[in-house]
Amino acid sequence: MIPSVIHLIGPGGAGKSTVAPHVAALFGAPSLDLDRAFASAHGDIDRFIQAHGYAAYAAANVATYLANRSLAPAVFVLSSGFMVYPGSVYPGMRELQQEIAAAPTTILLLPSLDLEVCVMETVRRQAARALAVRRSAAREEAVIRDRFARYRELTPRVVTTMQPVQIVAREIIDRVFHANDVTGPASVLSDEHCT
Repeated sequence: MIPSVIHLIGPGGAGKSTVAPHVAALFGAPSLDLDRAFASAHGDIDRFIQAHGYAAYAAANVATYLANRSLAPAVFVLSSGFMVYPGSVYPGMRELQQEIAAAPTTILLLPSLDLEVCVMETVRRQAARALAVRRSAAREEAVIRDRFARYRELTPRVVTTMQPVQIVAREIIDRVFHANDVTGPASVLSDEHCT
């Protein structure tokens, strides 16, 4: 069976936006980056959050996803918080998160499966991003530490991103097209030592 949608999930700095165009090219479909779509419609995300609050951002982000959900085939890049938003941000949010997490074509991206390496690399990557409003390194560290285990519990389909983007994209496509080969939450799906 050929999948119609690929979801890339993970924390900020995992490499979702970087790898998505490569995955889309291999998949032969467009990609939709929710953060970029949100910014096109509403302006800078951090400024929007400062002006309207995180809950308003999350609700608008979910609405953006739902408005584009029928786009298929497609590669969806979900915002870093999307899979851990509180259920109260949108009607049916928990069910939507569970549906996405259970899909065999949802891939979790993390810099590393080792928490300390993941934290260090995430903080480094986030510090290098061009953001209008930057969180402190301590805040970035707290966010990834909070979300790491929560993300790991969502799906066994994980690809690490501390390797060349073309390798990451190929692994994602391989995982999607061999989704039924994955069993159990402890599956490790990439070579941690690729550079």
